[in-house]
Amino acid sequence: MRVKDIPEFYARLQALDPEPKGELNYVNPYTLLVAVVLSAQATDVGVNKATGPLFEVVDTPEKMVALGEAKLKDFIKTIGLFNSKAKNVIALSKILVEQYNSTIPEDRETLETLPGVGRKTANVVLNIAFGHPTIAVDTHLFRIGNRTGIAPGKTPLEVELKLEKRTPAEYMRHAHHWLILHGRYLCKARKPDCWRCPVADLCKFKPKTPAPDQTPTKPTKKKARSGSK
Repeated sequence: MRVKDIPEFYARLQALDPEPKGELNYVNPYTLLVAVVLSAQATDVGVNKATGPLFEVVDTPEKMVALGEAKLKDFIKTIGLFNSKAKNVIALSKILVEQYNSTIPEDRETLETLPGVGRKTANVVLNIAFGHPTIAVDTHLFRIGNRTGIAPGKTPLEVELKLEKRTPAEYMRHAHHWLILHGRYLCKARKPDCWRCPVADLCKFKPKTPAPDQTPTKPTKKKARSGSK
């Protein structure tokens, strides 16, 4: 994508959704961190179904530690990799209580030292909970970065760094959400809906997916059976 087209790219996404929101449910920065850790290789819908009841009981690191790993597993057993995720959530909760006065660190390097927390998770928490202009590159953003040409790269980190460099400052706060929602609902993996995409003319993806054929098909006449009256 041409650099001069990038501001227009974001301007159109902003016009459609001025205040985009993440789709994971949470009640505070701690529960957001837990939800994002649980969302690895899982859908937001699936995570929300599990965390709805969980967050009615647990909303602090102390309560999570008191709940314990076994009971946590009962809440999240519908989520993929729930055994290892439960272990990580309990471990990071203990660290938050013992080392950080039960508060969520507001820097990426520290967040990444917590069990189950990688760069992507840290970026999501910093962006949503604290308003940092971070961009978390998941499969959707990686695909869009390469497909549209806005930030091509061979690794998520390469795409992230290019997005940070090429995204105008006024759009950095919400860039992550605009891109992930665009990838989730329009620029889909198997077959993007180019025909209804607001930035299709700026995107470098070829060939564009045409609109589905809306021409109604005429019913075929049934042939009369032999011997019928």
